[in-house]
Amino acid sequence: MFHTGNSCPTGKIKQNGTNSIQSMALFINQAQDPELRSMILRHYSAHVQDYNMKVEFVTQQAGSRDTLNVPSIAGQSFSPAPGHQYQPIQPQIKLSHLDDRAIATSYLLTLKRSGREYAWAAFETTTPPLRIFLEDAFRMCSHQAYEVWQYMVRKGWYAVSMAPAETVSTLGQVYQQVPYHQPMQGYQQ
Repeated sequence: MFHTGNSCPTGKIKQNGTNSIQSMALFINQAQDPELRSMILRHYSAHVQDYNMKVEFVTQQAGSRDTLNVPSIAGQSFSPAPGHQYQPIQPQIKLSHLDDRAIATSYLLTLKRSGREYAWAAFETTTPPLRIFLEDAFRMCSHQAYEVWQYMVRKGWYAVSMAPAETVSTLGQVYQQVPYHQPMQGYQQ
């Protein structure tokens, strides 16, 4: 069985898994954009695997023997083109279905929340196999969130602004590197 530190980290993350799977099922059925629907469908099996592994960790003495399928990070660094336009948004107070922007936003927020919960839970568990799973689950959420974020930026649904060159230059002048090749030499006499 597994041991935990300050609290049992699996309760909240099992709830997040249930929420993710159910939300994704709804999103798949309501998404109109084939790209968005395809992306969620590609991610779906990893979330089902993630949930099943969590169940195995709490129901089986040895935990899960499976390894979470963490997708590689998709895409590359992104900077908006000059003059990139962002679509304004106003929350709707009465809905019968979600549009693609609402689906992408909700999915991104779900991934971010789940990722935070996995990271926190990893710090609280004392069982190495569970800790490795939680770290993998965090990376899964992080990589998928980055893909959703890129999709939203391309659609003009997520505002991005680059830091001014002057700010970057100032920070570069303030913070200096540590001679990291031999940091312990500073302690030798």
